[in-house]
Amino acid sequence: MLIKNYNLIPLPRTFYKNKMKNILIASTSTLHGADYLDYLLTELQLHFKDCKTILFIPYARPSGISHEEYTDKVAMAFAKINKKVKGIHEFEDAKNAVQNAEGIFTGGGNTFLLVSQLYKAKIMDILSETVKKGTPYLGTSAGSNICGLTMQTTNDMPIVYPPSFQTLGLIPFNLNPHFLDVDEQSKHMGETRETRIKEYHAFNSVPVLGLREGSWLQVKGDSIVLKGSLSARLFRQNQQPEELASGTDLSFIK
Repeated sequence: MLIKNYNLIPLPRTFYKNKMKNILIASTSTLHGADYLDYLLTELQLHFKDCKTILFIPYARPSGISHEEYTDKVAMAFAKINKKVKGIHEFEDAKNAVQNAEGIFTGGGNTFLLVSQLYKAKIMDILSETVKKGTPYLGTSAGSNICGLTMQTTNDMPIVYPPSFQTLGLIPFNLNPHFLDVDEQSKHMGETRETRIKEYHAFNSVPVLGLREGSWLQVKGDSIVLKGSLSARLFRQNQQPEELASGTDLSFIK
């Protein structure tokens, strides 16, 4: 079997430094007992204040739902803040849709599928460039995973085979959304999130931020601030994990 060359060497820091970035990177779209995106709506009203229509990228397809079903679900949430939503699959030219979008939202689901589809549509680089130029971007779960240097710290099953693990490079580290702490009372003997990140760091030096549900990163230019009521857990190669309080500027992570 021929193994593909993934070209996983992180790009220089100048790749993701840009004073115009306006990004919201959320660990999850939905909190327990709440409706889709409800906990973020106040933030999103400000984040997308100059946008009438949001371009939605439904490629991650959670639970295998169709692009149409997913877009309808997102449209119902954004209607609460008087925003319209149009799925990228509704455009004949995906590249043009991204470049001309007022605001962009990439939803959660399977990161392998999302990355595969972004490369298939030839819009991974264009999406990165567009967001770096200032187009407001929201990512949740898989849509947040791709904001890092690579998708290698996703929690998802490899249901498809992407041509590369390299993603948008909007922040200078990787993410682990939906990060779960070890439950000392659990009898579960499978791997924890922390175990998997340690396995990643056996072969890779890129820092990883464990982002708990209900937390998000607010990126303004080169500022990256942890938001929400919870702390986040920072993992570095050959170092002990570190807890970072909400409100911390994470731009020091390299």
